[in-house]
Amino acid sequence: MKKKNLNFILGSILTGIVLLVVLVGIFYTPYDPTAMDNANKLSGISLAHPFGCDNFGRDILSRVMKGSGTTLLVALSTVAIGTFFGVLLGAFTGYFGGLLDEVLMRIIDVVFAFPSILLALVFISLLGPGKGNVIISLGIAFIPSFARIVRSEFIRCKNMDYVKLARLAGAGHLRIMFVHILPNTISVLVPAVMIGFNNAVLAEAGMSYLGIGVQPPDASLGRMLSEAQTYIFSAPGFALFPGIFIVVMVLGFSLLAEGLKRD
Repeated sequence: MKKKNLNFILGSILTGIVLLVVLVGIFYTPYDPTAMDNANKLSGISLAHPFGCDNFGRDILSRVMKGSGTTLLVALSTVAIGTFFGVLLGAFTGYFGGLLDEVLMRIIDVVFAFPSILLALVFISLLGPGKGNVIISLGIAFIPSFARIVRSEFIRCKNMDYVKLARLAGAGHLRIMFVHILPNTISVLVPAVMIGFNNAVLAEAGMSYLGIGVQPPDASLGRMLSEAQTYIFSAPGFALFPGIFIVVMVLGFSLLAEGLKRD
């Protein structure tokens, strides 16, 4: 009997909770996340406001629901950009090799030598803060890691028998690359995407915390943590609930990545 993959099960549950909150938040929130209410500034947990209210009287539950959606959107968009261009670069360099491989991989090695968040901060300083610029900056910063993973898999696979048979059958280079080889990299690429998603969540939260990420009036979990630090004792729920959602989001996808590696 096959042993249960507890990492995958627990990761699926936590990720499902996050996705459910985000999905509901798209269509419904108990209050307008940007509506201020002076009478409820820093009010505690109540039936009317299950997570309490922030320093502007905004409902924290509504802002967490919207902020989770913002963080998820930034993370997914970032990983999509990094994966798409990383797969293209890794596929062409790994398959063809030669001068193309040497030039592009040396450039990627130089970029890869710097932490992703540091590169993103450099791009943000050039482009300016904002959700769109955060997505572009993090997406560019994540390209090298995906390119290296795909390149190593293409180098491993390109001389295997099924690739040689495809060449003998008259398949072109692009067909061999993206129809025959690429599907065989999925088992390695998917866990890497999950890990990249976690890194993107933490990077977005960190940049928004510093005030250079998602800008008001958009709700952001990282910015909520930044705004809450002054009121950590007078309104603990202000920081607690955004922090919990960041942890659940990261933990869920981390466990999913571990579970997929086991399978």
